[in-house]
Amino acid sequence: MKQFLSFVRKEFYHIFRDTRTILILLVMPILQIILFGFAVTNEVRNANVAVLDLSKDVATTRMIAQFQASDYFTVSQVCSPAEIDAIFKRGKANLAMMFGSEFADNLLHTGDFSVQLLADATDPNQATTLVNYASNILAGGLSNEVPTKISGGSVSPQIVIRPQVQMLYNPQMKGAYNFVPGVMGLILMLICAMMTSISIVREKETGTMGVLLASPIKPIYIILAKMTPYFTLSIFNLLTILLLSVFVLGVPVAGNLFLLVSISLIFILTALALGLLISNVVDTQVAAMLISGLGLMMPTMLLSGLIFPIESMPAILQWFSCVLPVRWFIEAIRKVMIQGVDVSFVLKEIGILSGMAVVLLVVSLKKFKIRLQ
Repeated sequence: MKQFLSFVRKEFYHIFRDTRTILILLVMPILQIILFGFAVTNEVRNANVAVLDLSKDVATTRMIAQFQASDYFTVSQVCSPAEIDAIFKRGKANLAMMFGSEFADNLLHTGDFSVQLLADATDPNQATTLVNYASNILAGGLSNEVPTKISGGSVSPQIVIRPQVQMLYNPQMKGAYNFVPGVMGLILMLICAMMTSISIVREKETGTMGVLLASPIKPIYIILAKMTPYFTLSIFNLLTILLLSVFVLGVPVAGNLFLLVSISLIFILTALALGLLISNVVDTQVAAMLISGLGLMMPTMLLSGLIFPIESMPAILQWFSCVLPVRWFIEAIRKVMIQGVDVSFVLKEIGILSGMAVVLLVVSLKKFKIRLQ
């Protein structure tokens, strides 16, 4: 029994001596319950809605106030239909609502009123949910605005709102329009990061890193040489994904194909640089696979906007999602591939991805050890 307890104590020493093992055993469950508890939700909150009020009367003002008081929407007012189109293309609105002129007068005297809802249907489920939420709020607002008419002892029924709804960019409400850009980011991120994360570690474990370091080649060339084969294979994967998306899943490329490929190449380079950084800071292939696989897959699926809207998450998770390259890639690809925007509407995403690629490459070079311990 004493020998058994000695072995148990020895195993505990080994576990507590390895910081990464402690993180996986104790910290990872905490992170998982937090992420799944707050990020995994079917509710839509803080969705951006653009309001065009051509009437500017008491009725529309009160209904807009009800939207502002709701937890579901963040309201911003615009001045023209052209401004609504620009806001949609820049990804700053998920829903637009337009009130016709003389709304209150028409509502009270003729019952003929005009309310139009425009939803970004690149995510069909979110668009449907937002339209339902908005319709319910409008219906409640109208029930307060329309007085009950008593004539001859009879009470006339209240007006029921039937807004004109238009689904933009995806009128057929196909789910593939939403998932294809997200799955592109997920596949490219995991393949690029996982494959390159084990490249340098493999050289360390097999003992060939010493030969590379003894050669006259500079460290930057070693890193670039590790990236080049995976970069080439990732281009092939990108072309395969695009062909399957267009000809099998029926998702069209509405924007410029060259712009789409250019953004994808920048993202591939960023993912490869992230994998190299992981490879430089760990010492075993198992650790590299755990960090690049488990460590990247869960945030990529939950916090990138692939499945759940980022606006519905707590502020701290929204801030964390900003450091994920895949978030910016998915946003850019949806704009170019589904909405058909030009380069001026994705400059922000291109700049962030390019900056991340440069930073990750520089840090990878700094972390590259030119001497074996």
